[in-house]
Amino acid sequence: MNYSVQLFCKKVLVHYEKEGRDHLQWRKTKDPYRILVSEMMLQQTQVDRVIPYYQRFIKKFPIAKTLAQASLGTVLKEWSGLGYNRRAKFLHQAAQVIASQHHGKTPSDYIALRALPGVGEYTAKAVRTFAFDLPEVMLETNIRTAVIHDFFPRGRKVSDERLASILAACIQHVNSPRVWYWALMDYGTQIKKEHSNATRRSRAYVKQKPFKDSQRQVRGAILRTLSGSNATESTLAYKTGFATSRLMQALVALEAEGMVRKNGSRWQIS
Repeated sequence: MNYSVQLFCKKVLVHYEKEGRDHLQWRKTKDPYRILVSEMMLQQTQVDRVIPYYQRFIKKFPIAKTLAQASLGTVLKEWSGLGYNRRAKFLHQAAQVIASQHHGKTPSDYIALRALPGVGEYTAKAVRTFAFDLPEVMLETNIRTAVIHDFFPRGRKVSDERLASILAACIQHVNSPRVWYWALMDYGTQIKKEHSNATRRSRAYVKQKPFKDSQRQVRGAILRTLSGSNATESTLAYKTGFATSRLMQALVALEAEGMVRKNGSRWQIS
């Protein structure tokens, strides 16, 4: 096992030296706020799609305080088109907590990070790793792909516990957790391009439902429309092209989440 781990670490780091994506903007900073922004954007979203959004978002909201002071409507407008708009709301709320409870400084403490709205186990560990270079055992799709491909070439339903034990051993053989996980993600990305997606052999794998004609598409269309101006249900139906029944289902859910509210006959961003 130890030899296999050492060989794996060397292989991954050699690949990074040749093919590493050092051009990514969030790899050029150690600012935990900016890394938090990138991690929230990268959830279930491809890197190439995130790049222009991240650049515009950071230009508009360079520090947590500026994001905290912005309206939710302004934040959603900048996020529009990236999808999973609840991430924008959570990020906005997280910035407000950072501004009010942490003097505008994104914390390094794991518990404090987990207490931020929308920040789960992986995101908290990613901020600690990429901003502060702290050793963590963390898993996401590219990391799972890399480890499953090399250690479980014929494995099925590979558990995260088995993957975590290998990653814990790997951490003992690397100098920088930050660089190690960059390298591991880039290696996993390359594996996906050259081979079948090994993540599908993970017990944690859940197939993503198509976006087209989904409620996610309806929700996104509503928020894009409302980020420009308030609208009645009939106006929303006309501008989005979705049936009123589907719009109402999405509006009720968005209202319950605090994303939109109704003022008289018109809907608006909360």
